[in-house]
Amino acid sequence: MGKRKRALASDGGNVKEDTRTKKTKSSDDAPRIMPITIQIITGSYDRVLHGLTATITPDNQVEFADTFLFNAHSSAIRCLAVSPPSAPEPGKIQKVMLASGSSDERINVYHISAHPPRRKTKDLLSSIAPRKILENPKNRELGTLLHHSSTITSLSFPTRSKLISASEDSSIAVTRTRDWSLLSTIKVPKPKPQGRPSGDTVTLDGTPAGVNDFAVHPSMKLMISVSRGEKCMRLWNLMTAKKAGVLNFTRDMLQQAGETKHSPGEGRKVVWGATEEGDEFCVGFDRDLIVFGMDSTPRCRIMPEPRRKIHEFCYVSMDTKTESSLLAVSTEDGKILFFSTSTEDLSTDKPHLDKEPGKLPVAKLIAQVGGREAGVTGRIKDFSICKLASQQGDSFLIAAGSSDGKIRLFMLPAKDLTDARGMKSVKQTGRLLGTYETQNRITCLSAFVMITRDEGAEDSDDEFDDEETDNIEDDDDEESGENGDSKEDDEDEE
Repeated sequence: MGKRKRALASDGGNVKEDTRTKKTKSSDDAPRIMPITIQIITGSYDRVLHGLTATITPDNQVEFADTFLFNAHSSAIRCLAVSPPSAPEPGKIQKVMLASGSSDERINVYHISAHPPRRKTKDLLSSIAPRKILENPKNRELGTLLHHSSTITSLSFPTRSKLISASEDSSIAVTRTRDWSLLSTIKVPKPKPQGRPSGDTVTLDGTPAGVNDFAVHPSMKLMISVSRGEKCMRLWNLMTAKKAGVLNFTRDMLQQAGETKHSPGEGRKVVWGATEEGDEFCVGFDRDLIVFGMDSTPRCRIMPEPRRKIHEFCYVSMDTKTESSLLAVSTEDGKILFFSTSTEDLSTDKPHLDKEPGKLPVAKLIAQVGGREAGVTGRIKDFSICKLASQQGDSFLIAAGSSDGKIRLFMLPAKDLTDARGMKSVKQTGRLLGTYETQNRITCLSAFVMITRDEGAEDSDDEFDDEETDNIEDDDDEESGENGDSKEDDEDEE
């Protein structure tokens, strides 16, 4: 994928850290904490791409405002991805790229301002609209990518210079954002038919196929993918765009994850995470998750009994120095659960019984946000966690989107999660700051902390910054396999 190294956004999709909380001097020289603004973007079954800002004041009051509303696709939006912001330059604003994928086989790409919108003294549209509007005319669509021939299932900006996309056409495409040219296409083998497919599982070629999800390692050299109809995950070498290996899910492991003989046994999502004990990755199934070490050995499973349907999960970095992190999981019953996967926190489901050979330990559930206790009963379809650093201590802003169209914004002090690790019971934590009704059935959500605009910075009409092209090495194309697609044989699965 190239030799340039940058700070990565988390896959999700999802943990972003902001250290730009500024203090200014008032007339009496007393320090004043500036409000924090986050940009929230949602996709929906209603084909609408909705952008809004949430401004949090120092006294934890929140104000929502619409920033853009695009009738983006001709069918449901399935996934979103937000790139890292452009490099800061004196007198210029910073931008991020937004990509949306849909079941209409298209990927739409947008430029979104990384700064909070300016508040106009007189805005006729806002005065007559039922909800506050802070529209930024620089938020615009750049174009459409037609690299796939079926539903787009996953999108990711591992760096600002690359966009990776997966589809139900059993391919993973790598696109260069400088000119939106297709660098390489990884062909994922279609599974062999097993038994007689029936009902909604029947496709034109007789068996379910397509990439469900992928995750890129922070080194940018390795990628893991999981697909429909496959009881395995595939490892890919991104330097050559070729297969590095196949890891089959054992029957015993699938049974422990709650996958019965009538379940597909396929991985639905995969994410990378960094912990004190080293890198690990987590594969999600319908009602459970399995954590693997770098040696591809299962370490533990996540969900305690009784299991609930899982919609989204990601790693949350607690301390960048020690690389301690937790796993956050959203469920059907409106909760976001936080688990510790450290070896010292692993246990069995039934402590009074001796551990059976081959049984995977269960990660410790330490805290939860939302749920019936917080008045949230509907499923949390997707969520995004933004980390804030301040002199008062780190905290997390959690934007959670539900199928009923509501976006809930929670504030969670990092100290609460740290303290919860030492407790025996699960801690109900997090404060609900506000709820916003989008009036659309949300399918996916992304969010990032907006950057305070520098004095004198002006909007630029340039679609691409010079830094995006100057820092890309000429051999990027060769390393990402531009001169040939990777196509593997089905015989290698075993």
